[in-house]
Amino acid sequence: MYKSFVIGLLLFLGLTTGVSAQGEEQSREFTWGINWNTNGGIIGGASIRSSRPVPDKEKWQQFWGLEIVEVKHPKENRLLGLDGDVFVLGKTNYLFVARPEYGRDYTLFRKAPESGVQVNAVVGVGPSLGLLVPYYISYDYTEYRNGVQVGPTDIRVERYDPITQHREFENIRGSAGFLTGANETDVNLGAHLRTALSFEHGRYQENIVGVETGFLFEAFNKKLIMLPAAENYKVFTSVYLTVYWGRRK
Repeated sequence: MYKSFVIGLLLFLGLTTGVSAQGEEQSREFTWGINWNTNGGIIGGASIRSSRPVPDKEKWQQFWGLEIVEVKHPKENRLLGLDGDVFVLGKTNYLFVARPEYGRDYTLFRKAPESGVQVNAVVGVGPSLGLLVPYYISYDYTEYRNGVQVGPTDIRVERYDPITQHREFENIRGSAGFLTGANETDVNLGAHLRTALSFEHGRYQENIVGVETGFLFEAFNKKLIMLPAAENYKVFTSVYLTVYWGRRK
């Protein structure tokens, strides 16, 4: 059933590409955004979006977009390592998600030509690529006896294994950073659906500044393991806020 859903979704996206290619070339919009969401950190991620009117439908626009966010486990526990660097206790993978998307906007309230606020209802759908990047730490294997070092300094950057290898979290000096394990990324296929309201303000017709707030539902083909000792999920939901800006031509 899941495979059929994904195949149907991809066929739908292909058909919408053909529709978009037949659309009018006027009033294109291009925007950039910064995202905050209930599954992310201080800044959840970033997005880009290209929009144009739907032919013969005055209040409708269609868009293509791409959003990239980091998803954090709700039970992450951040600690300070020996070097003063922060690490997440028991974490084995980062999760980044890339979301190519096709969607449509419907204008609920149109702004005046020179100023005002325009309110749009937004719906978007597309595949999700869940990128599990191994979590690496800097671990201190140096031998001590009665608090005195008795061997050479032995600090190694290794993939974090909190269950069988790195049980003594007091010896963790800090996180090695997500780029350390980037070449071991595990790609997982999923799909997402968003519904939102956007509030757009611009003093001039060619400038775009606004916020979009809404709900996102996302599902993957298997559980994505971030914290082995906690419950992990293959279905995620979040509430988000995106601040965006751009231009219309």
